[in-house]
Amino acid sequence: MSQPFQFKQFIVNQDRCAMKIGTDGVLLGAWVDVSFEPDSILDIGSGTGIIALQLAQRSSAEIIDAVEIDEDAYEQCQENFEASPWGDRLFCYHAAIQEFASEMDESYDLIVSNPPFYSEDYKSDDIARDTARFNDALPFRHLLVCAEHLLSEKGIFALVIPKKEEKAMIELAKEVGLFPNRICRVRGTMTSEEKRCLIEFSRIQTEAQEETLTIETSRHNYTPEYIELVKDFYLKM
Repeated sequence: MSQPFQFKQFIVNQDRCAMKIGTDGVLLGAWVDVSFEPDSILDIGSGTGIIALQLAQRSSAEIIDAVEIDEDAYEQCQENFEASPWGDRLFCYHAAIQEFASEMDESYDLIVSNPPFYSEDYKSDDIARDTARFNDALPFRHLLVCAEHLLSEKGIFALVIPKKEEKAMIELAKEVGLFPNRICRVRGTMTSEEKRCLIEFSRIQTEAQEETLTIETSRHNYTPEYIELVKDFYLKM
């Protein structure tokens, strides 16, 4: 059984979620821009609810919604929300994002997603884990169409994807009228290749700000840049 994950200001239970808390989600929740003071936030494929909880801690947004297709994960997400200091601002919907987008009239100033990927890799015998990890359940094109539909005029859509998917994602985004404004490429150590890419999209076409983040100098020795990014969340930072 998975132990609860203790952050500085909240606890996340994850024993009923196929995908456990990992670096990807925490990085996105810490990196995405909230300086423009979004009033409403949506987390697509929320899982444990970690990103939405981080954004509740970092922002004063009155509405922070999450959408989760897996029933066990949805129930756990809602429980994690209710147990947090921001339970009055957080709410999880049990739905596929395609269904949610078609029925929701409101728009959101900030939309975030740590979407399923590894579509070309082998699959396990765990259906819930496969749904959480594989692009088949939520193709990137569907994700972008839904995000664009739900995004306010001045809104930001941010996500974390494998580095190898970066160019394809940017091209797909352009087809729905979204353009990259910030890009952060992430590698584990100075000598390892970039494995992840954090991207912020908006309706404004501009030259993207590009940066690189290295997580460790050696095993469990974290870089100052990484510590600065996540220190408000991890207990030992």
